Amino acid sequence: MKQVSPLNFIHQKNKFGNFENKTQKDLLKISEISNVLIFQLVKFKNSNFDINKIKIDDLELPSSLKSSSNSNTRILWIGPNNWLIISLSYELLSKEQNKFNEQDFAITDLSHSRSIIELEGNLVNEVLKKGCPLNIDEFKEGDCANSVYNGISITIDFISDNPKKIRVFGLRSFGESLHHSITDASLEFGYQGN
Repeated sequence: MKQVSPLNFIHQKNKFGNFENKTQKDLLKISEISNVLIFQLVKFKNSNFDINKIKIDDLELPSSLKSSSNSNTRILWIGPNNWLIISLSYELLSKEQNKFNEQDFAITDLSHSRSIIELEGNLVNEVLKKGCPLNIDEFKEGDCANSVYNGISITIDFISDNPKKIRVFGLRSFGESLHHSITDASLEFGYQGN
């Protein structure tokens, strides 16, 4: 089955909004992240399994509102005993699945069900503030949170503070609306679609 990215016909590579007289480094950069493995790992409430014994792609499962990462994989805490794993390696799930027995864990492949929009630039927080009720300025590199953006449920992954870079995850079915919402909020500052 051929994978079609959620924003295949929506995301455009060009300059938009108030970009005139701005250098490339002053523009926001908006990209779609696609062709990644995404799966959710949930530890059942009645399980006594010690999650500190688990590593995925040599990464420990992060604690509340945190993430852990290496060059191929990011793990986001998305709720108590609940993690989202994003990897460039499609084989990761099949390689790691034997660590988790069915009595203690549920694993769900979400690869085709999410839209991922990456924003980079000094004004990323200002774009998020236009539609998200969180106090965005409190979040730093390695943090993550679930929230809403203009009424759309999202997960935000704070990837880097320098340069400021975040990823916004939304359900695929809301991908177009989320993309339009974020790009509309970015027009004031000017952005480059990558």
